[in-house]
Amino acid sequence: MDAIATDLSFRDATEDDVDTLVALIESAYRGESSRAGWTTEADILRGQRTDPEGVLDVIRAPAARLITAERDGRIVACCQLEHRGDHAYFGMFAVDPTAQGGGLGRTVLAEAERRAREGWGATEMHMTVISVRDDLIAWYERRGYRRTGRMTPFPYGDERFGIPQRDDLRFELLVKPLV
Repeated sequence: MDAIATDLSFRDATEDDVDTLVALIESAYRGESSRAGWTTEADILRGQRTDPEGVLDVIRAPAARLITAERDGRIVACCQLEHRGDHAYFGMFAVDPTAQGGGLGRTVLAEAERRAREGWGATEMHMTVISVRDDLIAWYERRGYRRTGRMTPFPYGDERFGIPQRDDLRFELLVKPLV
């Protein structure tokens, strides 16, 4: 096991974690703090990425889990897993921007894949990524995900998902076999 993984502990999020998780997710994607890492969406979206209600919905959903990764008692990453029959959905993935680029995200993704495969018997992992996020999509492709070309519209006008700074945003489905 590599050094990144040995100093991490994983657990399911609780309602007590909501404020910490919202702050983590926002810091990884929006505003100036997100520019410390490479996953920022600050140039394509302003406003919020999530809110307490959205995080609570995942924590409370019977077919979902919100997994946290902790280092020294502090949450440094999280991801959503949702059981959807033969596949699992991966989302709400965030890594503290000051900890990005060192393998933490890769470790969290691998743990999510393991849990989906071993815990639910999922044969595929699905996720959606904003189609203009070329660097992020390339990162997932290096981890075995493939672009499907299946697009869904970005929810323009719903500020719960942010305020778009361009008019060509869509979500693309990425898929990886877990067997």
